[in-house]
Amino acid sequence: MSDFLGGGWSTYIALVALLGIFWCIWLLFSQRKAKVIHTADGAVADTGHVWDDDLRELNNPLPGWWKWMFLISCIFGLLYLVLYPGLGSFPGILGYSTDGALMSSMTTANDELKPVYAKYVKMDVVQVAADPKAREMGQRLFLNSCAQCHGSDAGGAKGFPNLTDGDWLYGGSPENIKTTITNGRGGVMPPFPQLDSKQIVDVANYVRSLSGLPADDLKAARGAEVFKANCVACHGADAKGNIALGSPNLTDKTWLYGSSEATIVETVTKGRTAMMPAQDKVLSPEKIQLLTAYVWGLSNNKPAPAAK
Repeated sequence: MSDFLGGGWSTYIALVALLGIFWCIWLLFSQRKAKVIHTADGAVADTGHVWDDDLRELNNPLPGWWKWMFLISCIFGLLYLVLYPGLGSFPGILGYSTDGALMSSMTTANDELKPVYAKYVKMDVVQVAADPKAREMGQRLFLNSCAQCHGSDAGGAKGFPNLTDGDWLYGGSPENIKTTITNGRGGVMPPFPQLDSKQIVDVANYVRSLSGLPADDLKAARGAEVFKANCVACHGADAKGNIALGSPNLTDKTWLYGSSEATIVETVTKGRTAMMPAQDKVLSPEKIQLLTAYVWGLSNNKPAPAAK
């Protein structure tokens, strides 16, 4: 819909809506003068439309009750478009919006639940993560707000990080996780048009070798030089990444988009763009605290080993 937000489109949409209603009203009144045609014996003639051999459409006038319902519906439509959004960018004289209604509902819910969450705001994230009741609330928040991308088990998917493995692009400390949830993240891996296809295949083999994956030794050796010239600025000379930039560690066998040579070639050739949406306008600080504790606990609250 973002392609239809210009002033011209707004006018077009408003005209289509209004002309459609006025055309329906004109059509209704144009039928008031329609005459009923009778046959020679005084019966109502049919229109010539026959279905199933004996089901004929007669030339009867529209029922009065139906015409009034039709007219009332058109008038209701006009009133609705004046009161509520519907005529392009015109907001309606009541100023209603679904976004406003949602925010109002969420504000009310947050105010009502604030006493329940209050004690957790004052606690350290690690302490909150150790509280069973807090974990249950955090899990419900996760399922409502995060599972669509990361999965109900937080195991992630292609392009969406696994939150249970302890591998973090921007750092896995409670503070970093809270910053990610609150402000969101925007990750960009730029394409490398300056590299030819041979160089890209070479660096893909080198990157695979860093994780102990099968790779062509000759190509990997050449790829190491390509990596030094083009990739160390973000991934580091040791290829262990940079949490300040969100650059992944290429040596830990964790792959966001896949580790095949073809996938890595595609990444280097076309680049990647990823976005974690900010939740500060959706979740209250109290909910973010609980969600932070839950997400942190997914990779840190491991069961203690059994005593021997």
